[in-house]
Amino acid sequence: MWTDREISRRDMLLQAGGGFGALVLAGLLSESLSAGETTVAPSPLAARMMNRMARAKSVIFLFMEGGPSHLDLTDPKPALKKLEGKPLPDSFGRVITAMGEFDSPVLADQRKWRQHGESGQWFSDWIPNIATHADDIAVIRSCWTNGINHSGGVCQMNTGTQFAGRPSLGAWVTYGLGTPNENLPAFVVMQDRKGTVVNGPRNWGAGFMPALYQGTAMQVEGEPFLNLGRPGSVDARQQRLELDFLATINKRHAATRQDNSELDARIRSYELAYQMQAHAPEAVDLSEETAETQKLYGLDNKDTEAYGRNCLLARRFVERGVRFVQCYHGAGSKWDAHKGIEANHSTMCRAMDQPVSALLTDLKQRGLLDSTLVVWGGEFGRTPMSEKGDGRDHNPTGFTMWMAGGGVRAGHAYGSTDEVGLHAVEDRLHVHDIHSTILALMGVDHKKLVYLHKGQMERIDQNEGRVFKDILSVG
Repeated sequence: MWTDREISRRDMLLQAGGGFGALVLAGLLSESLSAGETTVAPSPLAARMMNRMARAKSVIFLFMEGGPSHLDLTDPKPALKKLEGKPLPDSFGRVITAMGEFDSPVLADQRKWRQHGESGQWFSDWIPNIATHADDIAVIRSCWTNGINHSGGVCQMNTGTQFAGRPSLGAWVTYGLGTPNENLPAFVVMQDRKGTVVNGPRNWGAGFMPALYQGTAMQVEGEPFLNLGRPGSVDARQQRLELDFLATINKRHAATRQDNSELDARIRSYELAYQMQAHAPEAVDLSEETAETQKLYGLDNKDTEAYGRNCLLARRFVERGVRFVQCYHGAGSKWDAHKGIEANHSTMCRAMDQPVSALLTDLKQRGLLDSTLVVWGGEFGRTPMSEKGDGRDHNPTGFTMWMAGGGVRAGHAYGSTDEVGLHAVEDRLHVHDIHSTILALMGVDHKKLVYLHKGQMERIDQNEGRVFKDILSVG
């Protein structure tokens, strides 16, 4: 520290010498930064885990929100007709449903059932188009969950738990496998209507992971992606210069904070948004598709247009390298048939059946089905007992999901429910098991895909899942 006393030249040099060294160091660092010699953290969108034997490179999750009835679509139960109008036998135990303890009489289905394909799988007349793909589909009739209501059920099917705060399955897949295309989001979410899916964005959130891994939601109307357009007062050259300058100062800031992954995620999000300005419009431009393809998906029919559009976009996204695509049908729990299941499911199936069938057909024709895992299902099923006379309540203890493509051993039905479809009894698959199996089909060991959070190694299955190996065609 300087004082009022006289100082010699020797004192001045001694006390200022450290500053000269700092100037030299600053100069060297400046040259290093300008030469691009800074240590850049690995891309958070680089693959962390991969099994080369895996066939599935992408996932398309067709989520039927509200709880489709397995008893009326994929799991025929002749006993329902024998028991129709009668109380559920005491042998099934006390049944607690979303609406309370349930003692209503059994409700028989009104469907016509047929076996389809060489595999002879059973499907009802509500989904005749999906039924034509019987030999490409693996039906899992023994799913169960803890979520008895929509909020908990949808949250658990997406994140593994009934409570908010954990990363979604799409976020885990993106974290583990990254993306081969940095011009589009790695994880895209679409809804078929303005009604918001129960829980909203937390279903595709990143939870305790950096926000980079969360899903990017497309808009039902207007611009497909929010806040993507460039202001009219800024041209492309100006924007590029601004982004380059911003990236430079952000990287300098992040260089001394390499343990803060969110900084790198934020930096990369700016660049992704810029790249999407050029590439996203082309990816969502359905005018590039032939009239034949648009008709295949039902874009010429008001009943099938909305979901047909999303299924077609899903195909366009996976062929461009998007890792995880989620297409909600019935956003706002429209599959929830507490009353009038005949009218409800007739409407829902009419809007969904053709587009889903078209997606399977299109993927197969283009050689994409082998590398794309298609998953179909809702948050739970419906009860064999009636509600309000002609509806069905929520059933978390036994329901159906199906998978196709992506290394699935298709043409088989796996597991079973009891004689009335109330409880899963054989090869029971909890949501944790379903998530673990999806990861396995993508070549990821769910036990090794971990994220350190508050000192604990977290997994998508919360250390409870197992892979259902019977459904894997890749060993």
